[in-house]
Amino acid sequence: MGLIPSAGRSDVPFLTMIGKMFDVPRRLPAGMAALLALAVVIVFSAMTGSTMQPLPASAPGGEFSAGRALVHLKEFAAEPRPVGSRASHRARDYLAGQLRAAGLQVEIQRSVGARSAAGLATFGQVDNIVGRLPGTDPTGTVLIAAHYDSAAMGPGASDDGAAVAAMIETIRALRAGAGLRNDIVLLMSDGEEDGVLGAEAFVRQHPLGRKGGVLLNWEARGVSGPSLMFETSRNNARLVETFVNAVPAPRGDSSMVELYRLLPNNTDFTPLTKAGFTGMNFAYIERSSLYHTAGDSIANLNHGSLQHHGTNMLALARSLGDADLQTLSSEHDVTYFRALGGMITYSGLFVWPLAGLAVLAVAGLALLARVRRLLSLPRLLWAVVSAVVPLVVSVVLAQGLWELLVAWRPAYDLMGGLVHSPLPFQAAIAVLSALAVLGWYLTLRRRLGPAALSVGALAWLAGLGVLCARVAPGASFLFALPALLCALGWLAAVLLPVLAWVRLAVAMLGPVMAATLLPSLAGNVFDGMGLALGGVGALVLALFGLSVLPIVEVFLPEAGVAPSRAAVRAVPLAAVVLSAGLVGAGLWVDTFDAGRPQRTHLAYVMNADTRTAHWVSADADPARWTRRYVSGHDAAALPEGYARGTLRTGPAPVIAAGGPRVAVLAHTGDTLELHVTAGKGARSVMLRLDRPVTQVTAAAGRFGSVSVPVTGTRVGTWPAEIRFRGIPSRGVRLTVRMPEAERVRLTAIGETDGLSAVPGFVPRPSGLVAATREDGDLIAVTRGYTLTGGSPAP
Repeated sequence: MGLIPSAGRSDVPFLTMIGKMFDVPRRLPAGMAALLALAVVIVFSAMTGSTMQPLPASAPGGEFSAGRALVHLKEFAAEPRPVGSRASHRARDYLAGQLRAAGLQVEIQRSVGARSAAGLATFGQVDNIVGRLPGTDPTGTVLIAAHYDSAAMGPGASDDGAAVAAMIETIRALRAGAGLRNDIVLLMSDGEEDGVLGAEAFVRQHPLGRKGGVLLNWEARGVSGPSLMFETSRNNARLVETFVNAVPAPRGDSSMVELYRLLPNNTDFTPLTKAGFTGMNFAYIERSSLYHTAGDSIANLNHGSLQHHGTNMLALARSLGDADLQTLSSEHDVTYFRALGGMITYSGLFVWPLAGLAVLAVAGLALLARVRRLLSLPRLLWAVVSAVVPLVVSVVLAQGLWELLVAWRPAYDLMGGLVHSPLPFQAAIAVLSALAVLGWYLTLRRRLGPAALSVGALAWLAGLGVLCARVAPGASFLFALPALLCALGWLAAVLLPVLAWVRLAVAMLGPVMAATLLPSLAGNVFDGMGLALGGVGALVLALFGLSVLPIVEVFLPEAGVAPSRAAVRAVPLAAVVLSAGLVGAGLWVDTFDAGRPQRTHLAYVMNADTRTAHWVSADADPARWTRRYVSGHDAAALPEGYARGTLRTGPAPVIAAGGPRVAVLAHTGDTLELHVTAGKGARSVMLRLDRPVTQVTAAAGRFGSVSVPVTGTRVGTWPAEIRFRGIPSRGVRLTVRMPEAERVRLTAIGETDGLSAVPGFVPRPSGLVAATREDGDLIAVTRGYTLTGGSPAP
């Protein structure tokens, strides 16, 4: 600490400047009022972001009714319907029938969709449902899209059944009114869960996919919460204007748009917008612990979320259906967000000016503090540099908490941080973030002074506003606006000759803006990313703490007075005790039961060459039910090229299954031509090769062919993998390009959904569901081949 310049006795209390916002003789009541105001703002922001009240089936015909949509949802979303499954075919027939009954022109687009990733080529036979409602004088097409397939582990009532049911109810309501100007096209895509396969086939092969238009895509990453507009195409100014004006309860903000653009995640929105559509993407994300599990059921669906989805869908369909779509183009994005119950938007052209003004305002505040001898430049620089400490510490504490939770309860690891009752754990992270900020502030307060620390904290917010203006303009408001209003408010509170309560109100503008924006952002981060990335939410909460430091000053003695040892120890001790209590409460309430199930991974793997079979689980600490099947770690007994990651194994009975077959049609130089079948009853086939591949072409007879390039290699298994979901019974033809090799090892895996066909299998008890790992709850029958330029040798 000797290198840090001391504040000294000449540093008057910070309340003489920024603290003038309070009536000094009554500063404690004023401070309590300020904290209460922030709490009210945070709670109000959370309440105004809630879901809508669902309307019953008896609602007026021109309105969207969740009750009516649920009738359809129950018809097709009661069971898992992965691409190529019988349940998927039943859902396809029901949905197409409903659209035809509504008077739409309906087509089933049968094709092969494709997608590639590092070392992976994925194909699938998809059946897209395309319904068209012609407009009276069209200026373009409004495409409403959602996928009707589900993950194999659950019925997908929310992901994405709710949106599909909403489409049927929306069309009914539209047909009840006057005809719309523009064409309305409904795309109920197939194969989204396996890599947006249906949407890829739609834009590649269907005339309407190549035509372009305005896209409204609908998704879900949980079973509850408001319908958020979380992604847009570029240059979204007129789209956002339409959204804000047309929708009765708009939710979402432009920071979500920027975040999603930076993430590798994909929905159908991605290939559709790459093909030329402009549009908006919507989802609800709360109770995400049930995402992609059996818990994504109609019983767990929040009907208010369905209502919000549908109300937005209907409002936008009407607005865009009657708009001149040629006027929706724009040359810039807009910033949009909710504040105190209303939606605020401004042009992206103002992002840099506002970020710059925030920097100037903070600099002005620093200058005034320097003129009044409340800080020096060296102390301010030390404050700015040292402010990274609470930010880093808050992240480390949050991530450390997650590691402790996983160590205490290993079942959390399979949930990816998406626990069932996260609120106590989130509160513990908030307390730890507050501890990091207060610990930094109290440690350096006497040496650097409150003025330097508070202005240095604002410098971080202003700096992040500038950084985001450069790399993520739609998120700049989160930091630039609190920094700007804090600095201007505190300057006004000091300089304006007004009553004390007016100074208080003016000085609270910045903290109130921070309380409006940052805790809500932290909540969305926790909902979307879970506790496994809890450090991101902790970072946001720490930034919020930095923005309200002057309020903390009200409760402290003058900066020159050394606090007692008891007081110094009380703050961290209280935080640790409170955090431990919250974690304990979280572990107490977040127990596994039928409504909040534990995940477990289990698969059956049979080597058709050796006629040996094993149960396989990737669980680090298997549940009692899982332990009846797996007891050791003998992955060497598994078929060559099968194992991915650390697995537990156990002996299993051999079943009567032919398994996949691979026939070499040609093997010349760097090209392999194969004919692959999955085996009787198998829905999918997977090939793993011990050599990297560069390109794969899949042909499925009358369903067409498609080729994708492949770069990189797979991690944790052989370097190349080829998947075909919903494989035809006659098989597919694959043309594989790879570097020349005299010898190639290949393992073919035929996959059948479910484990009930295995003798002795006992279904999971209540309170257990299949994990989201894609190779779980499958009967996998394998065959190995050595390809040497002629016929394959087993």
